Amino acid sequence: MPYLNIKLSAVPSAKITATIAARLTELTASVLQKKRELISVAVEYIPPGQWFIGGDPLATQNLATFYLDIKVTEGTNTKDEKAAYVAQVFATVGTLLGGLHPTSYIVIHEVRDDAWGYQGQTQEFRYIQGKSR
Repeated sequence: MPYLNIKLSAVPSAKITATIAARLTELTASVLQKKRELISVAVEYIPPGQWFIGGDPLATQNLATFYLDIKVTEGTNTKDEKAAYVAQVFATVGTLLGGLHPTSYIVIHEVRDDAWGYQGQTQEFRYIQGKSR
């Protein structure tokens, strides 16, 4: 875990996709202390003419934006870690996309450990298994 889904208001680019995925993986591993080998990133593109902020399309604002939705196990990060992550992701994406609209969102969802998992096992089950060893 975790799972990240980022939507970018930009023209699709293999280079940007690979760079965004790599940088998000690095930040998630270093700032949120998640296992790199379990970080999953999906990158989607939304044309600027189909993304609206304040009722106006981004295509007329000459700015880019993004929305990052990340899911982590509840209680595994402090408020300070989450705040640092939000700030660093915003700065990193801004560097990659150029002029960034301030209304670019990063949402960290904390999911209960019994409500998600991978490889057919919940995070709670993994925790219990680790305690019994």
